[in-house]
Amino acid sequence: MNDPKEHLVDWLRDAHAMENQMETLLKGQFDRIEHYAELKAAIQSHIETTRNHQVSLRSCIERLGGDTSTIKDLGAKLMATGQNLVGTAMSDEVVKGAMTLYVFTHVAISSYSVLITAAKFYGDPDIQDICENARDDEIGMSTWLERELSPLTQAFLKRTQTNSDAASR
Repeated sequence: MNDPKEHLVDWLRDAHAMENQMETLLKGQFDRIEHYAELKAAIQSHIETTRNHQVSLRSCIERLGGDTSTIKDLGAKLMATGQNLVGTAMSDEVVKGAMTLYVFTHVAISSYSVLITAAKFYGDPDIQDICENARDDEIGMSTWLERELSPLTQAFLKRTQTNSDAASR
């Protein structure tokens, strides 16, 4: 691959698969959270944001003459499904789930940063704008999670003292 456009399309496909993985991961966590209303609301909001990113990325890929990668999308969804299954066996699922989301937002931030640079290099300001907006969304979620990890952990620990089943979800 020597053509910047080919790299851009490939990285857009990777980002699309990443957003599919994020949606599956978020939906799994959302369905299991019972006692952490703020986290559940933030996840619900980010599910919608993630779906919007998927649509935007698909549009960018198609505009450049490409298509999404079924294999990458399916692989990403399967990985997230596995992550969700492992999470159900943890007694501290809500804390580890939030930590996973925090890490994953940083993966997304780095992916969109690469795409922004590639779109600039390729000379496509529309894709650059879409990726800047998506990166900003991920920064917003990451910032929220960073701020809320400590209070979430404290709430979890308090719940473990009275009802460990309620604490994990």
